[in-house]
Amino acid sequence: MTTSATNRIDRFIEGRGAAISALGWGLAEATLFFIVPDVIITLIACRSLGAGLKATTAALIGALLGGSLMYGLAIISPETWRSWLIHIPAIHPPLLHRVEAQFATHGPGALLLGPALGIPYKIYAVEWGARHGNFPVFLLLSIPARGIRFLLAAFLAGNLARMLAPWTRHRAQIEIALWSIYWIGFYLFYFLHFGW
Repeated sequence: MTTSATNRIDRFIEGRGAAISALGWGLAEATLFFIVPDVIITLIACRSLGAGLKATTAALIGALLGGSLMYGLAIISPETWRSWLIHIPAIHPPLLHRVEAQFATHGPGALLLGPALGIPYKIYAVEWGARHGNFPVFLLLSIPARGIRFLLAAFLAGNLARMLAPWTRHRAQIEIALWSIYWIGFYLFYFLHFGW
């Protein structure tokens, strides 16, 4: 990767484009997309922790917008949106039933279980809407449910990049290669474990 390519990457990361991309990714993943915003957050954070934290905020806002949309659609037509979810990779009827059972057992606190269990947020948004759950409570619980993991991803990527800097010399091509290897491995494992 040339110096000019590295400079373009870093200008993008330090500019508005990175935050806008993270916002869009957060919105997309909370609705239609199946790759978590942590991917773009970690890329940005490994080049600049400050920009990674901005991307974290933007991705959280996008996730809240997307979750609100899914919540609203599920209020209108819960069965349509429950059945729509199973067309997204790695989401299957047993996973939907698992989330329904979590709501039955834990009530609103079920929303906080998703990030720890690797269950997509969009399922919780649809289920909360289908149950006509309180919208302000949904938004309030969505902040830690999404934001804590995004924040941890940014800090881990930024600090790992700093720890590896004596070896990588903070060269974009090496950091991006390591980032790519991690996320390809992660999703190979995820889809092998949860199915496509």
